[in-house]
Amino acid sequence: MQFRPRRFRLGLLIGSAFVAGALLGPATGFLPHASAQAATNAEDYRLLTLFGEVFEKIRAEYVDPPNDKELIENAINGMLTGLDAHSSYMNAKAFKDMQVQTKGEFGGLGIEVTQDNGFIKVVSPIDDTPAARAGMKPGDLITAIDGKTVQGLTLNEAVDKMRGPPNSKITLTVKREGVDKPLEVALTRETIKIQVVKSRMEPDGIGYVRLSQFSERADSELKNAVRNLKQQNGGKLRGLILDLRNNPGGLLDQAVAVSSDFVDQGEIVSTRARHAEDSQRWNAKGNDIIQGLPLVVLINGGSASASEIVSGALQDHHRAVLLGTRSFGKGSVQTVIPLPGNGAMRLTTARYYTPSGRSIQALGIQPDVQVYESREEPPRFGPEREADLNHVLSNRGGTGEKALPPRTDLPPIVKDIPSRPPEGFPKFDPTKPDETDFQLQQAVVVVKAMAAQKSASAN
Repeated sequence: MQFRPRRFRLGLLIGSAFVAGALLGPATGFLPHASAQAATNAEDYRLLTLFGEVFEKIRAEYVDPPNDKELIENAINGMLTGLDAHSSYMNAKAFKDMQVQTKGEFGGLGIEVTQDNGFIKVVSPIDDTPAARAGMKPGDLITAIDGKTVQGLTLNEAVDKMRGPPNSKITLTVKREGVDKPLEVALTRETIKIQVVKSRMEPDGIGYVRLSQFSERADSELKNAVRNLKQQNGGKLRGLILDLRNNPGGLLDQAVAVSSDFVDQGEIVSTRARHAEDSQRWNAKGNDIIQGLPLVVLINGGSASASEIVSGALQDHHRAVLLGTRSFGKGSVQTVIPLPGNGAMRLTTARYYTPSGRSIQALGIQPDVQVYESREEPPRFGPEREADLNHVLSNRGGTGEKALPPRTDLPPIVKDIPSRPPEGFPKFDPTKPDETDFQLQQAVVVVKAMAAQKSASAN
């Protein structure tokens, strides 16, 4: 999840620290502190000198004349990616691509990816894109692009190779859980115009809305979808299912806005940064667009970042019942900081916390009703969630994984909801969700029971 670019108060903070040191050091006699600071500065200068020496050695003696710009950009990216799995450097082209993507339209395959163990890991394919139609799945590891290994490539370089002119061909080599042999996935690139929201009516006045990512249009399109569903059903609904499965996240302000569409008041999310003055809190700023009607939210291991903010807020406020499997566990905030030369760095600057004070970093959101999509979970291969990544950010400062007390407001029907499909249940077919989507079927059962319970209590 990323903030919109904003200016840090680095000038003020550095200036204040410098002035305080100059005034307080001699006056209070903190010479040991001054000596320690001088030693630290000396070590920093030594390491910077070492960097310069390595740079010059490469320029002078590498087997082929290197590109100085690429050397520096690779060094910067290495410095950032060594911090955690989500910090990285973007050159001017990558930064422009990111800005275009947050607007909901970009070129390529339609796949959200991250990097781990030298491979490219699929976080989630985007609905109705070449990647989704080719059957790419969350957790797939892309090991080669057009027959050439991705090892040694930065994430941005790998993404650049996967992008290209519409109608051009590309082949990805994929390692998938439970499959012994690598898969060769042939795709045709398209101009990706993301339909952020899809909606339809389920039987008995139950509305269904799928939100595929938190782009700039997420909140407005969600409101339009709910408005249209009400019109289709004679002006009212009995309940709503919000599907956040395989939603990899997006913009923080959109996560707050979507949460506010169902929570009238109270905290939605807070962030804690390294410096207390940079920590923030966001409260609900809207009206419940379904006016307290029953709400079930679907989540799974591909629900990450902004999806987890919404799920956590609705769960903590007891506004929705969460159904599915544990979410991805990305509880950190990345700030995009523009750099000279039109590039930018994506830097992890804070952890976020749900209204009850939970940090879901590397833990994820546990649903209220656990329902798996298939009868047998395939054996795992490689990273599946945030906790499996290299350089994972620690979980700290929150109330802990088991701090949320058990809910007492769940409808009695949840005790009878099976956690897995029955034997012989059909394989999921996206063209026939009502017949093959077991998690959705159970969500419909729960929201209907909630609606009936609400109707009975009103009489």
